[in-house]
Amino acid sequence: MRHHVVSSSPRLAHPAPMVMAALLATITIGATACSGQTGAVVAPSVSATNLTASSSPQVPSSTLAPAGKTAELSRSTPVRLQIASIGVDSTLMTLGLRSDGSMQVPTGGFPAGWYSGGPTPGELGPAVIAGHVDMKGPGVFYNLHDVKVGDQVTITEADGSKPVFRVTQVAEYLKDQFPTKRVYGNIDHAGLRLITCGGTFDSQSGHYEDNLIVFADLVATTR
Repeated sequence: MRHHVVSSSPRLAHPAPMVMAALLATITIGATACSGQTGAVVAPSVSATNLTASSSPQVPSSTLAPAGKTAELSRSTPVRLQIASIGVDSTLMTLGLRSDGSMQVPTGGFPAGWYSGGPTPGELGPAVIAGHVDMKGPGVFYNLHDVKVGDQVTITEADGSKPVFRVTQVAEYLKDQFPTKRVYGNIDHAGLRLITCGGTFDSQSGHYEDNLIVFADLVATTR
C-alpha cells in the first residue's frame, strides 16, 4: 500500500467564478480509476458558496508556509507537464466531461490530461491534471507518490509561457471521501492539482481504493 501524505491547511476562496460554480454543480463523485481498464474522475456535487475542506487525509499531516502570491497568467492551453524530481516529462491531452457528468480520463497510461472545464495552469483558480498510476504497465503518474512538498512542477502552454508551481501538499484520500472542495473549489491564487490512484489495489473491482492528490501553488513564470 502506498501512503505518503504531507499536507498544508486549506485556503478559503474568493467568490466563485462561473466556470468553477458550473463544474461543482455538474460533476458527481470523486475518483480516478487506474487499472488495466479505463475509469472516471468525478467529484461530488457541492455548494460553491461553502469552500471549507470537508475531507481529511488518512494520515496525520505537517505544514508548509504558503509561498508569496505570483501574478496569474492569461488563459492558454497546457501542452506539456514536467516534474523533474520524479522524471516526468509528458505531453498533455485535453479532457472534458462524459454524458453522465464524470470527467474523462486519459485512454492510456500516457499522457496525462488537463481538465478543460477549469482554469488553465497559471490562471486564477485550481487547474486539474489527471493521469494513470498504471494501466497494463506503469503510467505517467506511477511515481507521483514520491513527490515531496517543495518540489516544482513546470507546465508549458501553447503561447510559450511556462508557469512553475511549488508543491504544498501530497495527500491520499479514500475515493468515497474525495475532497471535492479542496480540489475543484475556488481559491484566491493560481493553483494546480495532480490526481491519480493510490492505496491498495482491489483485485475484485480491478481498481485502487484511494486517490493520490498533489496540490501546488504558482511561484514563477518563464518563457
